[in-house]
Amino acid sequence: MATNPANTWQADRKTRDAVVRDLEVIGEACNNVAKNHPAFASQHSEVPWGFAYEMRNALSNGYFTVYHAIVWQTIQQDPAKLRSQIPALS
Repeated sequence: MATNPANTWQADRKTRDAVVRDLEVIGEACNNVAKNHPAFASQHSEVPWGFAYEMRNALSNGYFTVYHAIVWQTIQQDPAKLRSQIPALS
């Protein structure tokens, strides 16, 4: 029987905590860009500046209600999108 990566990730608290922390940092960075460099953020509206910050708030202020299934879905889908947007930011 093959191991389900989502189940393996769910069981690995250390990795889950590290990923959540990284998403919090990314969200805070996106908020700083949007607040301190609004022209740049507007120029690159394809980057989900606000969504990343909202996710950060949900993770850091969610206390005992972090929905790890949503975090798993996010790390499976969004990094590839973000990675493809980075070259346009330079």
